[in-house]
Amino acid sequence: MAGLLDGLGALINLLTVVIGFGLIIMIHELGHFLAARWAGIRVLTFAIGFGHPLLSYRRGMGWRRGSTAAEYERLINAESDIAGDADPSDGSRRAISHTEYRLAALPLGGYVRMLGQDDLDPMSVSDAPDSYQRAPVWKRMVVISAGVVFNIISAAALFVAVFMIGIKSAPPVVGATLRGSPAENARVVAGPEGTEPGLRGGDRIVAVNGEIARTFPDVMMSLALAERGRSVEIKVERPGVDRPIVFSAIPEASDATGLLSVGVAQATTLTLLDDDDVKGLRPVLDRLGLEGVPPGSTVVSVNGSDDLHVGSDLARVFAESDGAPVQIVFEAPGGERVTKTVAPTLEPQVGEISVDGSVWPIAHALGLTPVMTVSTADDPTTTKDDPKQGLKPGDAFARIGSIEYPSLIEGLREIRSRRGEAIELETLRGSTDGGVELVKIDAQVTRKGEGQVGFLPASDLDVPPILAATPRGLEADGPAFATDSIDLRPGTRILEVEGSRVDTMQDVLVALRRAAIDGADDVALLVAPPLTVEGAVGEPRTVRIDLDESDRVALTSLAWNAPFSTAIFKPSEKLLKAEHPLEAITIGLHETRRIAVSVYVQFARLFQGSVKIEHIKGPVGIAHVGTLVAAKGPVWLMFFLAMISVNLAVINFLPLPVVDGGQFLMLLYEQLRGRPVPIGVQNAVTMAGLALIAGVFLVATFNDVRSLLGL
Repeated sequence: MAGLLDGLGALINLLTVVIGFGLIIMIHELGHFLAARWAGIRVLTFAIGFGHPLLSYRRGMGWRRGSTAAEYERLINAESDIAGDADPSDGSRRAISHTEYRLAALPLGGYVRMLGQDDLDPMSVSDAPDSYQRAPVWKRMVVISAGVVFNIISAAALFVAVFMIGIKSAPPVVGATLRGSPAENARVVAGPEGTEPGLRGGDRIVAVNGEIARTFPDVMMSLALAERGRSVEIKVERPGVDRPIVFSAIPEASDATGLLSVGVAQATTLTLLDDDDVKGLRPVLDRLGLEGVPPGSTVVSVNGSDDLHVGSDLARVFAESDGAPVQIVFEAPGGERVTKTVAPTLEPQVGEISVDGSVWPIAHALGLTPVMTVSTADDPTTTKDDPKQGLKPGDAFARIGSIEYPSLIEGLREIRSRRGEAIELETLRGSTDGGVELVKIDAQVTRKGEGQVGFLPASDLDVPPILAATPRGLEADGPAFATDSIDLRPGTRILEVEGSRVDTMQDVLVALRRAAIDGADDVALLVAPPLTVEGAVGEPRTVRIDLDESDRVALTSLAWNAPFSTAIFKPSEKLLKAEHPLEAITIGLHETRRIAVSVYVQFARLFQGSVKIEHIKGPVGIAHVGTLVAAKGPVWLMFFLAMISVNLAVINFLPLPVVDGGQFLMLLYEQLRGRPVPIGVQNAVTMAGLALIAGVFLVATFNDVRSLLGL
């Protein structure tokens, strides 16, 4: 029943977006219509929608099912005195209007047809005194521009209404910076003396390259539309600092989206997600050590302190813990309190390896690299109840295809090489009696993307201490690893470090760091040979790793983190609402200008390559996004339609044939040269424009459908 209601809600939202989109186009055409009437140009049809006419109205004839055109023509032929609308100044009053008002079958916009004007047929001209051609050029320019003007006015009006009512959006606050990202290494341009490089959690971004940022999406849009290879200036306000700090960073293409970014994450609250946000959240929280903490609970104190405001504050407590357990008090939605003691995790050493053009971070400990493992991370889409072709969270791969005990990189390459084919897998899985069993699985690699089996690979060291071969190139930017000199076959299991048992690669890293802090010159590892179907072949043995100063520095500089990411908390939101109508108008006009400029910049970046064609949404993508936005409420729908209205205005006034901008250029030519563009040239550019628009439409629609289907 719930699924049926969800589907019905999505359908209603889709219809709402379609109707809203149609209204935007109708407003555009209304601008042309009113301007044409003002200019004295005969309007033959004002249509809402496209295709077969369902209902029509013509003054003097009334309402008709279908079109009035045929009946109107018969009346003209029968009565020569019926000539159309009268000019009120001539004292006459003609009975029947020239203009048919039409409701068509496909309510996806509308159009205006004027006597002697047809974008698709430049030869459709007329010598009648009230035809499009007989109007002065400057009046025709007004008519052509009026649709765009009406879209801008309607968008500004919608924005004013939105900011009078108020809309919730993510504040421009940094939640975290990605390791090694431009944000983490951002250079200080201006600020208090002694300010260290890099943005940090809690920084409020107030401007990007001088452009005011009111929301986090504003920040991401400004960065995405930055010029590739050029630095941007990011102005921030930092808690506890008495004046703004200006950083400089060069945006890089995001692996996730392909758009330019500096690697900042949105800020979160201290309230956990609930079942309304994510289905199946309970097992995720249990796996993170938060058993008994109800979804939707809020952190009220950490280690006895209640001086916390956002998720980054909690992350900072773990970073300063030096590995000591952190006591967190949660308050459930019902008011009861739950106290949990959570052990921090040590951030791994990370190298980067390129696979088919994508860069993957590889977690390791002095080059000791774990085998590819199915993630047990805090990803709400991966639960113990989701088998993923028989795989389970925590499964360590003993074999993927022909590769035994593969690293993350080897596993990815082998899976992608079998795209669309069957593949044999062997995993090591914990058994109910506390042992380990070897599980064989026949899986299918999809054709989706570059080929997938359907699991999320672990990217940290919270995995069994089973080793793969160190990937080539992992140490390319530094000295050889201390572990390079010891012979450890893929599949080797680490049992102890300096006499202490280790159950995960995280335990191995912590033990190595402890030895580095103690100033040890070497570390003893007890290792066991790889497991086979017959069990382990050979006895455990001790190997020693020599540590030099660079190893000790690398290990002791590693930071402590929470064992969960801030993604398990609700995102921060703030209400954007004007204090008075004048402020709403100011914000509305600013938002209209910002979006209009961003559309032009987006096209420029498209040609420069920092924005790709797959980032452009077609009708299917717009409808899909609109449906999601409509589900957030009417105010968000108004904001979305205002954005679409600005986009429509900008695109319509691009200097391209067929659209208004191209028509305006031809009128400008006629004004300057005293004669219209030759019909042959108009036909040629019209066909070229149609081909261009059709090509972009098909490519964008193909990308939209492929994205929706996950291909």
